[in-house]
Amino acid sequence: MRFLPAAEAAVAAGLVAPLQPLFHLDALWIQVAGTLCNLTCTHCFVSSGPGDDHHALMARDEVRNHVADGLALGAKEFYFTGGEPFVHPAMLEIIEETLEHGPVTVLTNGTLFTRERVTTLARLAAASRYALELRVSLDGPSAAEHDRLRGPGSFERALAGLRALTAAGLLPIVTATQGAGDQAMALIERYLVMLHDAGIARPRLKLLPMFQLGREVARSRGYEPAETLIGLPPAAFDPHRLQCSGCRAVTSRGVFVCPLLVDEPGGRMAGSLDRALGPFALRFGACYTCHVTGMTCGNG
Repeated sequence: MRFLPAAEAAVAAGLVAPLQPLFHLDALWIQVAGTLCNLTCTHCFVSSGPGDDHHALMARDEVRNHVADGLALGAKEFYFTGGEPFVHPAMLEIIEETLEHGPVTVLTNGTLFTRERVTTLARLAAASRYALELRVSLDGPSAAEHDRLRGPGSFERALAGLRALTAAGLLPIVTATQGAGDQAMALIERYLVMLHDAGIARPRLKLLPMFQLGREVARSRGYEPAETLIGLPPAAFDPHRLQCSGCRAVTSRGVFVCPLLVDEPGGRMAGSLDRALGPFALRFGACYTCHVTGMTCGNG
């Protein structure tokens, strides 16, 4: 397990990290595409990219089994992530099968929405009694800002995907990263203006903080020694505040406490979902970010 110097000192001094219980398995995250992606984003917290399979793409049967395991343990909704989920050759079939059991959210970079794929997604959404959400990531309300992180042309391709989803009657969620120097309200206004100007009349926007993980460590920095929850007074910790009180994430390498920590050795809890339902010590920098911001990777 990798501890920051301040965390090592805190542990040596007898301080501990808050222990987060799992109150109920509400959401199951499935890293369906592993770390395979058509882009190589400079801030990717799981360092995904073309040909990168340190988390492997899951077979359709494997996904089906994970969904069944989640349902047996009370999961109410399912999130598909990667990598880029739409590099999976059976992604549409996986979505269709999972929509038989509960709401589905797919997190995507938005660059692979062909006309046929959008048509099928609209059909699946209309036919299901459960919601299908498409989350499209943008990393700036302009091409210059977004493409600086995701590569030339990726902004226009993502925007085209958003337009296509909207035209098909779907209401995609735009997930936008908020940098350290960004003022939330000003950033939101810039996104809303841009989306309206792009013809998206009913934009849905979710801001997420930048996590100092994966490639972002090389691009900017890792977590500072003081950015830790180790030693946090018990009175300052609300166990109902964080997403990990109600979720787990599965990849080809096992079950992790949340989708942010799938590349942290200490984030892996077990090889099967039924053995990953215990409490988790919040000893990582990402846990600090979640606690300070109150963020959730979910749609809320």
